[in-house]
Amino acid sequence: MRERLQSRIRDVPDFPKPGIVFKDITPILADPETFAATLSALRARIEQAAGERGIDHIAAIESRGFIFGAALADRMGVGFIPLRKPGKLPWKTRRAEYMLEYGSDALEIHTDALAAGERVALVDDLLATGGTAAAAASLLTEMGADLVGLFFVIELAFLAGREKLGAHPADSLVSYAGE
Repeated sequence: MRERLQSRIRDVPDFPKPGIVFKDITPILADPETFAATLSALRARIEQAAGERGIDHIAAIESRGFIFGAALADRMGVGFIPLRKPGKLPWKTRRAEYMLEYGSDALEIHTDALAAGERVALVDDLLATGGTAAAAASLLTEMGADLVGLFFVIELAFLAGREKLGAHPADSLVSYAGE
């Protein structure tokens, strides 16, 4: 599976700015068999982490996380929770801010997205520096979620994003040790 995914992940040099090699997932999405296999692999890892108790929701980070998260929620018969940039959700929200290389950003969640004690798996396409994922995990746990883990298609391990996730278990399908 890892080799299949790596063969469909396109490196785009100097995007979105010079010096960055962007990991493009659109070739995965364009290949229905690889996309389905990716969803199956993520589902298996979530189910293993959740154990017999299962999960109640998949939460996903905008925007590419939505692609995988919504499809997984549908396949697994659970609710979907979108985590979005500020001002994008139409109802009362809760916010977590996080630091970027040059400034800060934030994620928001609806205040009624989940009930305390519900089991949630967080999904995103990429773990890089960990700031966004840590903010998302913080939002979910502050709302009382039992966060079973964070699941990524790609991890850029050389950026040490896992270090920002604290005790939350994290898993990725493909990990890159260097650029």
